[in-house]
Amino acid sequence: MHAAAPRPRSALRAFLSSEASGGVVLMGAAALALVVANSPVSGAYFEVLHSYVLGLSVLHWVNDALMAVFFLLVGLEIKREMLDGQLSTWPRRILPGIAALGGMVVPAVIYLAFNSGPDDHPRGWAIPSATDIAFALGVLSLLGPRVPISLKVFLTALAILDDLGAVLIIAVFYTGDLNLYALAGAAFVLVLLSGLNRAGFSDLKPYLLLGAVLWALVLMSGIHATLAGVALALTIPLRVSPGKPEDEASPLHQLEHTLQPWVAFLIVPVFGFANAGVSFSGMSLETLLNPVPLGVALGLFVGKQVGVFAFSWMAIRMAWADLPANATWAQFYGVALLCGIGFTMSLFIGLLAFPTSPELQDATKLGVLLGSALSAAIGAALLSVTKPEARPTKSR
Repeated sequence: MHAAAPRPRSALRAFLSSEASGGVVLMGAAALALVVANSPVSGAYFEVLHSYVLGLSVLHWVNDALMAVFFLLVGLEIKREMLDGQLSTWPRRILPGIAALGGMVVPAVIYLAFNSGPDDHPRGWAIPSATDIAFALGVLSLLGPRVPISLKVFLTALAILDDLGAVLIIAVFYTGDLNLYALAGAAFVLVLLSGLNRAGFSDLKPYLLLGAVLWALVLMSGIHATLAGVALALTIPLRVSPGKPEDEASPLHQLEHTLQPWVAFLIVPVFGFANAGVSFSGMSLETLLNPVPLGVALGLFVGKQVGVFAFSWMAIRMAWADLPANATWAQFYGVALLCGIGFTMSLFIGLLAFPTSPELQDATKLGVLLGSALSAAIGAALLSVTKPEARPTKSR
């Protein structure tokens, strides 16, 4: 009897096994951006970001074009995990799904508590709703074996569902005036891409060429161009047979592994460097207490931990799910704290929420940096002093 062929590792599993080193690079890029933005070369930094190349500013190329590749990888991960990974069955989806829901609802409520008046800015309600998977796993990587792998898998699954929620939020709430002709063109390209998938086309070239056309049409349509990446990802074939390991030649598998190092070590750090730079000149404690930065910071630091932990506790108490294997409640709470690291997606939503206000964008960055830093520091501190507890898993 032949042994079963080993399952090929997804980029997600490789990411975990490499101790999420991309998150550490992102931390360094964000720190460097803060240093540069508050140094004598800050003028050159901001001038380069706002200089124009081929009709778009450098910052727009980073946020609209490079980040479309990031969203393509996000879409590939969502599709893989839903069809053949940690989120492929409903029992696996229950705990991270309920936790992700709480982690989106409670931060939004806290933000709106500070920004619901006539002179406030409620449009930023979704800013503290997403967890940064690279940053959070990067913090976990620094803790090594102190954290059970089951909690790393839980955090990853939760963050993927968070990303899915953020994609839907961007599509529904942060879409501008629509160009129906461009939108119809984008829909036609999607039909062509779906046709390639159904016809069994496995060569990635036509998918990527049509994907570039799709990106241009979505950019002109009024929907944010990065969503073209997610739409393209959903059409990339993933060949899965029940009970059999995934084919390593699967187009999705190939594209995912090709993109992952570029996204982790170039695209996301470049985004962090371009968007985390905020000058502290003239800022005071009063600046931090303004409604937008305060709502964002508390939404991430308080809202995320409360939402994730409380909703998860309820699900476990109701016997809808089990506490992750070999994890204690203290460790689970530490991971809930790390969910408040909302760096990449929170900054991105902040740009969409306040596209014409540099002042509100800076306020958003300040809140995101403060909330994420507190969540990372306190979550890591708690996890560093907790010990795993071996306990039998319940049969289901």
